[in-house]
This record gives sequence, C-alpha cells and structure tokens, in this order.
Amino acid sequence: MKFAFFTHLPWPEGRETTELIAETTEQVQYAEELGFHSAWLAEHHFTRYSIGSSSLIIATHLAARTNKIRLGTAVLVSPLHNPLRLAEDTATLDLVSGGRLDVGFGRGSGSGYEYNGYNIDPGESQERFQESIKIIEGLWTTPDFTFNGNHFQASHANLVPMPVQQPHPPIYIAATRTPATLEFAVSTGHPLCVAVVQDTAEALDLCQRFVEKSADAGFNVPKSQIPFFRYFYVAETEEQAREDTRDKLNWVIDIMQWRNNISEGSEVYQRISDWRSSRQQLPLSYDYLSENRAIIGTPEQCVAKINTLREQGIDYFGCNFDFGGMAHEKVIRSMKLFSDEVMPRLS
Repeated sequence: MKFAFFTHLPWPEGRETTELIAETTEQVQYAEELGFHSAWLAEHHFTRYSIGSSSLIIATHLAARTNKIRLGTAVLVSPLHNPLRLAEDTATLDLVSGGRLDVGFGRGSGSGYEYNGYNIDPGESQERFQESIKIIEGLWTTPDFTFNGNHFQASHANLVPMPVQQPHPPIYIAATRTPATLEFAVSTGHPLCVAVVQDTAEALDLCQRFVEKSADAGFNVPKSQIPFFRYFYVAETEEQAREDTRDKLNWVIDIMQWRNNISEGSEVYQRISDWRSSRQQLPLSYDYLSENRAIIGTPEQCVAKINTLREQGIDYFGCNFDFGGMAHEKVIRSMKLFSDEVMPRLS
C-alpha cells in the first residue's frame, strides 16, 4: 500500500501566495519525513482554486528541498501547452530530482475560461491531448523523433536532456468524464489516475472498467497501480473533524460551481460571498461531499473507509489534506495523526 500527499495549492481570499508556497513546502517535507511515497501537484489557471499554474516550477522547487519522496503532476493539462516544451521541462525535472518524477496528464477541469484564456478551442482538447502525450513519450524515448498531427508537429527532434528514468518517467492518465479519454488511456498501457472531483462510487466503477479494458487490450494494468485521490482529514473526534473541514470543503465546492459558470475572465478579483448570495442553484452539500469524495473522521473511521476501498482493489491513496484554505497547523496535525494512528493499522 502506498500513500501520496496531494494539493491544489488553493488561494482563498485573505491568503498570501508567498505564505502558501512556504506552507506547501513544509507539508511536502513533512510528508517525506512521515514516509509518504509521493507528493502530487495540480495545474489550474486564472483562478483562486489553485495557484499551481506552473506546477513543474513548483515541483522543481520541492525537488531541491526534499531527498527521496517522488514528485507527481496530477495533472499537467497538456492540451494547453507545446508538447516539445513539456517534454523538455519534464525531462529536466526528472534529471534535477534524481529520477523522482511521476507525470500525470489530463485535459483539465472543463472550465471554459482556462482554455479561452489560452485562446484554445475546448472542442479541440481531446485531439490535442492525445497528440501531446504521443509527442512527449516519443521525445522521451526516440532519437530523431518525427510526428505530424493536426495540432502539433515534431521533425527529427532530439530531446536534450533525456529523462533519468528509463525508458521514461511513469505516466498516468486522468480520464474522469469522457469515454474517448478512457479508451485512449487504455490504449497507452499506462495507469489511470482518479481525481478528487469524482464521487467514490463512480470512481470505483471507472477503475473497474479501466482494468477490464486494459486486460482486453493485453496490458493488464492492475487496479493497485491507480492513484486514487480523495480529500483527507483526521481528528481525535468525529465532531472535531467535521467542524474543521465544513467551511473548507464548502469553499472547494462553491468555487468549483462558480468557475463552471464562468466562460471568460475569472473569479480572482471578485468575492466569493457575492457569488454565494447571487447564485440561482445551491451546490452539493458538505454531507454529500464528505461521504462521497472524502475520508474524514477519527483514525478508526478513516481506517474503516480505507479498508472498504482496499476491498475494491485500491492500494494507492492520494491524500488531499490541504483543501479550502485549511490552516497550516491543522494540516500538519492531521498528517501526523494519519501517520501515527492510521497508517500503522493498514500495513
């Protein structure tokens, strides 16, 4: 069984970005100290939901301040970028980290304004996504690489530097929404990765469909290799866990709803209180989220929820302790309690 630390690097009103980077650095260093296998960062743009617009730069910063914890992207939104540049940047990060990079690719949150901000048609995202991954993997492994796609091309390109890991850093594919993405993920032979935005029951069904299709395709990627990301929080009592997380989880779902109602611009310089007072439809409730997308409670409750998922074949848990502007000291306390009281009962 493996555990990963995961963060979107959320940026609620009133927080300083310099403070967020410092706290995230300390949290990842602490995750390494506690024995977490990896630390993963999200990529988002033009939003307080995340300051991870340049997640590879943040990962490079973390690589310089850690020694052995693996560093992952969950995910790089490859349709937004030149894949030759991404191939160079990821290979360089693999080099400077000593071969500690895991690369998750995805098409992003589906919010139109992220694509519109880059002047990219969201309708092209699937084709750009597939082409970009083929180019990146090709550049990582093939001298004089050539590719002619509808959106991206490479002509006799030689990547410098090459990745340290051979044949290349591990690749993970996010496939939350569309059958075409799932079919492509299967065809690559790489593991799926499961986002926190998907309900647990739906995510388990997705994992099952993926492993069945993977077996049919001859790759036989096991469910145990799929990073399964959930919101995590551990406290001494259930009441304390719910009290500490209610406002934070509500912030997450509120800003996600807000972002999905924006096609141009963003919410960065607006107030979330104004959105809450003017919206026409309420989002999912805290109770729903805590039950269906989170593992929140006492150590005993968290062990029970994790064991339920283990019975379904999940063996790699991505733990999003830092969500909704959770106070740094509470994140650290939850991580310590998880390490002291949850992880030993699962070995």
